Amino acid sequence: MRYTHIFAAVGAALALASAAQAGNGPSGYPERPITLVVPFPPGGGSDNIARYVASRLSARTGGNIIVENRPGAGTNIGNEFVARAAADGYTLLFGQVTLSINPHVYPKLRYSVAKDFSPIAQVAVSPTVLLVNASSDIRDVKGFAENVRTNPGKVNYGSGGTGTSVHLAGQLFSTVAGLDMVHVPYKGSGPAMVDLMGGQIQAIFDTAPSALPQAAGGKVRALAVTGQQRLAGLPNVPTFAEAGFPAFDAPVWYGLLGPAKLPEPIVTYLNEQVNLILDEPETRDRLAQLGSIPKKGSALDFGAFIGKESERWQAVVKSANVTLD
Repeated sequence: MRYTHIFAAVGAALALASAAQAGNGPSGYPERPITLVVPFPPGGGSDNIARYVASRLSARTGGNIIVENRPGAGTNIGNEFVARAAADGYTLLFGQVTLSINPHVYPKLRYSVAKDFSPIAQVAVSPTVLLVNASSDIRDVKGFAENVRTNPGKVNYGSGGTGTSVHLAGQLFSTVAGLDMVHVPYKGSGPAMVDLMGGQIQAIFDTAPSALPQAAGGKVRALAVTGQQRLAGLPNVPTFAEAGFPAFDAPVWYGLLGPAKLPEPIVTYLNEQVNLILDEPETRDRLAQLGSIPKKGSALDFGAFIGKESERWQAVVKSANVTLD
């Protein structure tokens, strides 16, 4: 009888140990560390949001989520790595708007966004911001547009690179407002911001997570933000719609994806966890600090959203005549 109790106690201890190692998802998922691939260098807007989401997702799932940066080739290196990974839920992508842009910019793309990924959950949307030098006489978007019309082909706007969402945002704004601006591409938004503050260029379009610290600190002047609502970190800066340009919008989105044919129970479980995280007041506060707005929804919603964004950017890429190797 004593041995029976001993064996029962040992068995219970082993069961508890096994449970401690397994996650809270379907069939104990995750049972080993999950790699979350960020296709950008450390420290940027996407990376900061991804790391916060990873930490909260680790806490909710009981698993260990490791953020791995795989930057390069306009996010194609990281995107392709996940597209080719095993569809077991242990390699995920923190994707963003480039998934809606790159198929139209890179004719030799070695993955298909529609066929090689399983959308899991949208996480957030960040506005795009139009910025000028803090010492500029231009105070609003109408004044900026009038300056460009007065000086066609002479006003330069910078961006983080050719074919990026912020480059194409400038192209889209030029089309909507009927402007003739000159695009100056940089290797990242940091160098573009430096030249804007130094007066080498007249304006830049930038993502809110990147623009917010400089604009809030008074080093540059934000004229307007895209989206349907003002940015919490820049409450006095109007939206483009409020500024008189309702047809212009260029959101930067972020979301969680896995390889194609990811098991439906894992997709459903991760989607539920992300939506619960986005309901947390701490998450909303943190995303606001990072210049982003949480976006909840189903995996199907996210997949449909990516498709609609692809249609939006395809037209812009065509008008800009952008093609990259």
